[in-house]
Amino acid sequence: MIQAFGLTSNSRKDLPPAVDDVSFEAPAGRVTALLGDPGAGKTTALRLMLELQPGRGITYFRGHPLHRIAQPSREVGVLLGDVPGHPGRTVRGHLRMLCAAAGVSARRADEVLEVVGLVSLRDEHLGTLSRGMDRRLGLACALLPDPHTLVLDEPVNGLSARESNWLYGMLRAHAAQGGTVLVTTSDPKEAARTADRVVTLERGRVVADQEAADFARTRLRPRVAVHSPHAARLAAALTKEARTAHRSVEVVVESGNRLSVYGSTCADVGETAFRHGVLVLKLADEVGDMGPGAGAAPPREPQPARATSGPHAATATASEAVDKATTGAATTDKDTAGESTTSPIPAPSDTTPPAADSDATTDRQPHADHKPLGDPHPPADPPPHASHQSPTGPKPPTHAETPTDPKTPADPKPSKNHKAPTDHKSPPESAANHPRPPVRPLESLPPLPPPISVRPAPSPLRPLRYELRRATGISTGFVTCAAVLVVSALTAVVLARIGHTPQARLFAAWPQQLPLPPAALGAGLLGALAFGDEFRHPALAADRGTVPRRLGLLTAKLLLAAATAIALAVLTVGCDAEVLYLIYGRELAQVPGDWLSLSASWLGLMVGCAWAGVLAAGVFRSTTAGLAAVLAVPILVVPLVQKVVEGSSVRTAAGLPMRMRQVFLLQWPFGGERYLEAAARVVAQPVGSALTLSLTALLCAYLFTTLRSRVR
Repeated sequence: MIQAFGLTSNSRKDLPPAVDDVSFEAPAGRVTALLGDPGAGKTTALRLMLELQPGRGITYFRGHPLHRIAQPSREVGVLLGDVPGHPGRTVRGHLRMLCAAAGVSARRADEVLEVVGLVSLRDEHLGTLSRGMDRRLGLACALLPDPHTLVLDEPVNGLSARESNWLYGMLRAHAAQGGTVLVTTSDPKEAARTADRVVTLERGRVVADQEAADFARTRLRPRVAVHSPHAARLAAALTKEARTAHRSVEVVVESGNRLSVYGSTCADVGETAFRHGVLVLKLADEVGDMGPGAGAAPPREPQPARATSGPHAATATASEAVDKATTGAATTDKDTAGESTTSPIPAPSDTTPPAADSDATTDRQPHADHKPLGDPHPPADPPPHASHQSPTGPKPPTHAETPTDPKTPADPKPSKNHKAPTDHKSPPESAANHPRPPVRPLESLPPLPPPISVRPAPSPLRPLRYELRRATGISTGFVTCAAVLVVSALTAVVLARIGHTPQARLFAAWPQQLPLPPAALGAGLLGALAFGDEFRHPALAADRGTVPRRLGLLTAKLLLAAATAIALAVLTVGCDAEVLYLIYGRELAQVPGDWLSLSASWLGLMVGCAWAGVLAAGVFRSTTAGLAAVLAVPILVVPLVQKVVEGSSVRTAAGLPMRMRQVFLLQWPFGGERYLEAAARVVAQPVGSALTLSLTALLCAYLFTTLRSRVR
């Protein structure tokens, strides 16, 4: 069950908030539709409920706010737009990657594919899916952790009628199993046909909260859709005959030579057109939308806008109700003329006014175009405001709870808005004889809704498994490694042909004129892609558009980047040596004597470049920035380090193990002095020092941005 209380978005500049004090409930086992025209605030309300946008209010999912749920994806399945997966990833690979993030078994991906009917397309790439298949994949991603609640924003937007019926059938099946379903739509007929309860929004406020049957009875109305090249002449004839026969018929002239006839039938309209010789191109029974204010009683006396209609509105005469309904149909009809209903929907009679049932229609925040004004003689018990309908929220103070003087007569017109203390003024003739009632203390006022702060997405429950499936699910990494090996082999052959290149640089295919070898650039690019693709295609946080800054996810990316860099380093040296041996013989393929220190330097360079790409892409949220940080190390940082540390840094690193053993009295087992000395030599070199300095700075920047996002 979903319970939303006082959802209010933050206003920008002088504009009113997109959502203002929206409160409603979506019960379990039913499909609830949030209805409204584009710009009414439906998407903003969902984002406030899911804590994706700052504002005020609170939403309970089965009695708990979302930030109090340990694993939100297992409680709420969300579909707010297209699936933001990498276009080169397969359908099954994308779902298996999300399985690792949600902490469920990989077999769940195959089960969900079978449920949504995508088994035959499991090997298709995401970039080749149609709109309908993308909607199915989005629903599969929402159902993957088996959530209790589904929240979908315009799920059938752009789908065919067949795909729409299938999707709503899936949502109905989920609700039949006890789940909660909340969808948004802008089509009133679709809401009445597919939902059990309809909550209507208009300009960010709730104007109606009804059962589907009551919504169809009070909002939708039968009509005859006519398309004729002589629409004006036919409208005049229909109006004249209705007046002559004293029948309540309304004719609305629309654009494109179209008419909407309310209170008549296809047979009557066809006979009139035949008698007057009017050509008719289309004649069909449809259901018209009477607008958000349909079903409310018309005002009888002008009152301030704060006053709202109550149960006494049902005493309006039949003629007034019909006039109100016809006016709403004439001014707010938004249906296309070529669209007809596929299932029977109950509608009110042409001469009987719709009943203003207080349980079926609740006017919470009236729109400016449909201002239900109050009666000068309201009933003793006015209807409660919608923002105080929650059984757990603060109750508005009743008239009996307000402390008043016993001599002061009670005010027969209590205020409907109880958020601020109201001074009950006495009549003018008795104002001098009776003192004013005391003002309620500030502590007794109902509190404002709590603020909503945007919280980062949770980290993957299995980060290393997620990172493995993310990296191996697309061909970018494999293509990059293959390109690096080919370029390195060609570069090594050219350097050997030119000559005057040291053996170590020859194996690494590293010309002295270049700041980095191709293999190091490839390792940095792979590291930058580890975070860059996350921000381009945020599969972990599709609705937030960013990646959770978690140490577990960062550690998994660093480990996989290091393993990939080491494998690429070994393959590069091996391929280059093999190519040199095949072309030039054994002379250029001999292993140097100081291979241990050279190997340590080579592996350290590759791992450092990969880590620099990972951290820079995570800090600047861009693959290009990650690769630029890798290139900045030899171009900018190395000359700076050389100027600061000049002289015998490598020579002083040679005796470091012996001095450490003398100071700390440590005996290195298994010849550890050699490995420690090799690592010290790597760090003491200008490139090693520059990489160490750059990695330290990037890691501190990443931790700083992580802490800053959590403080917010």
